[in-house]
Amino acid sequence: MESSKETGCQAPEGPILCINNCGFFGSAATMNMCSKCHKDMILKQEQEKKLVASSIENIVNGGSGSNWKEPVVTGADVQSAPVELKVVATQASPDSSSSQSSEMKGKEGPNKCSTCRKRVGLTGFNCRCGNIFCAVHRYSDKHDCPFDYRTAARDAIAKANPVVKAEKLDKI
Repeated sequence: MESSKETGCQAPEGPILCINNCGFFGSAATMNMCSKCHKDMILKQEQEKKLVASSIENIVNGGSGSNWKEPVVTGADVQSAPVELKVVATQASPDSSSSQSSEMKGKEGPNKCSTCRKRVGLTGFNCRCGNIFCAVHRYSDKHDCPFDYRTAARDAIAKANPVVKAEKLDKI
């Protein structure tokens, strides 16, 4: 009992419910909020800071940005607490549909060896030629690799060791 008075630490009297009434327990370290509510609050504060910074930048630059539209403000979920607003910035880009289609192409079937078509899963070996191979075909001489290791090594050595030439000295 004496040690707690000396250090100034107090044991919590009981569990503290989150101040947002979500049903979870909070702590003094997270301002009496549960971890999820505290993380959401921090994210909202960061978004507000970004919005303020962008609006100040727009005022300083004297108008709207070249590629950015005005921020769209939509109402958030209604609670017993005051209503908070979400800010969503939109950018006009003509190639947004092509970027979505390229993300869909990235999802392929199971990993298979490019030579024997054997399923390798997580144990596949990525080669410099860009293909995935099993343990038998992982070496470049086993799968007829088109990657030119010799010129790649020459370029790496040349880049790491630049040629240094001294200036010519005049004869006296």
